[in-house]
Amino acid sequence: MPLAESYQQVLDPISGSFGLSSLFAVLPLLTLFVLLGGLKLKAWVAGLASLGVALAVAIVIYGMPVQQGLLSATEGATFGFFPILWVVINAIWVYNLTVATGHFDVLRRSFEKVSPDQRIQAVIIAFCFGGLLEALAGFGTPVAISVVMLMALGFTPIKAATLALLANTAPVAYGALATPIITLASVTSGVQPDNPGLTVDNLGAMVGRQTPLLALFVPLLLVFVVDGKRGLRQTWLPAVVCGITFAIGQFVCSNYISVPLTDIVASLLAAASVVLLLRFWQPSESPQLAVPPRDASGTDGELGGGALPTAVVAGGTGGRSPAGDGGGANGTGDGTVRSRPVADSGSEVAKAYAPYAIIIAIFSVTSLPAVKAALAESPFSVKFAWPGLDVLTTAGAPQASASYTFGWLAAAGTLMIFAGLISMVVLRVSPARALKAYGQTYYELRYAIVTVMAVLALAYVMNQSGQTGTLGSFLAQTGGYFALLSPILGW
Repeated sequence: MPLAESYQQVLDPISGSFGLSSLFAVLPLLTLFVLLGGLKLKAWVAGLASLGVALAVAIVIYGMPVQQGLLSATEGATFGFFPILWVVINAIWVYNLTVATGHFDVLRRSFEKVSPDQRIQAVIIAFCFGGLLEALAGFGTPVAISVVMLMALGFTPIKAATLALLANTAPVAYGALATPIITLASVTSGVQPDNPGLTVDNLGAMVGRQTPLLALFVPLLLVFVVDGKRGLRQTWLPAVVCGITFAIGQFVCSNYISVPLTDIVASLLAAASVVLLLRFWQPSESPQLAVPPRDASGTDGELGGGALPTAVVAGGTGGRSPAGDGGGANGTGDGTVRSRPVADSGSEVAKAYAPYAIIIAIFSVTSLPAVKAALAESPFSVKFAWPGLDVLTTAGAPQASASYTFGWLAAAGTLMIFAGLISMVVLRVSPARALKAYGQTYYELRYAIVTVMAVLALAYVMNQSGQTGTLGSFLAQTGGYFALLSPILGW
């Protein structure tokens, strides 16, 4: 018996029926949904359990050899770590460097100085800055960071979360440096031999012709959530300007410049357009909508001089400036904690923005056709058949997803490391401190890492055993209704 027995996909293992076979093929997904949505288990637990169900169905129902099932899972888990988690981990590491040096607080304060109006702050932070974070780190990072920043500016937790989630509607299709687009291109390549055009550039361009339509309305929705009809009436202009600029940026960049840079460019252009508008226009009224912060005893605290509540940003510097000028919280003698205004110098503000400028510069250079082509060649990129994995399609052809591409230098996560190293110099972070932050980043993301690797392993097992094909073939029998059902299958 060979070390790893080959496997040819079968899409109708139960009595030659797609319908009956689908009842088993859908079990891993049902398990995931029930454990997450019904029993409220942790995501990593639900992911591992669902992976176990997918392997059981593949082996018992589809007749997939145990070795092939396990190898499919390991390839999926590896793909989940590299390149997907590789981007997230290193992007959050760069963010953690700014937190450790206090420059994240500088960035937050610079946003507040743009406008004291909460409706405009929601557009700039939740939509523009959140879109930038989505483009750089993706997953839950933009929502988590935007929520904390909004709460630091006086938004209630539920409203901050609502705004951050709604704002993420426009940029989320591209995720972290177009990771969803890259993933889609990798799993669709070779699926349609007569249509090899499903590349990152083509798919990204298609998305860039649809999502801008959403971007036009999201900023208007944000100001409505913050202040209802009055918010729309008084701040519709910056919302419209922001939405139109973001939409144009998404379309132009995704179709003519660079798919990975799409949301970075769109977010920065949108933020710049709002800032420029505010130099010549201000809302007729800026109602006080901020909620007073609460101190440790749960009573309403006081704010001195209009400063922000300190020590709000998790992992922050307690309101101190990077220079350590003591501009943070101070006791008043009566048990009340107050904050003094922090005056950030121009150089510190520039440093706060520097990591993002560095990231944009690096990705802009590596997106140039000549550089991109060079990085795609060996030894910078290596493509190989996953060791021992031998899966054939129903037609007897090698399964395209059984090949793994290790583009170690051109990977977005690797480029983020380079950006982090340069940011260390700019922010004056010692190697020991940066290494400690890197280790802490892995520790903070340990459950997310397990979750993503488990879910990608689940996807690979379902794809390579034929379970996904079974579901697709069953739904395809619905004829014209498949146009409505296919998004559900994709979801």
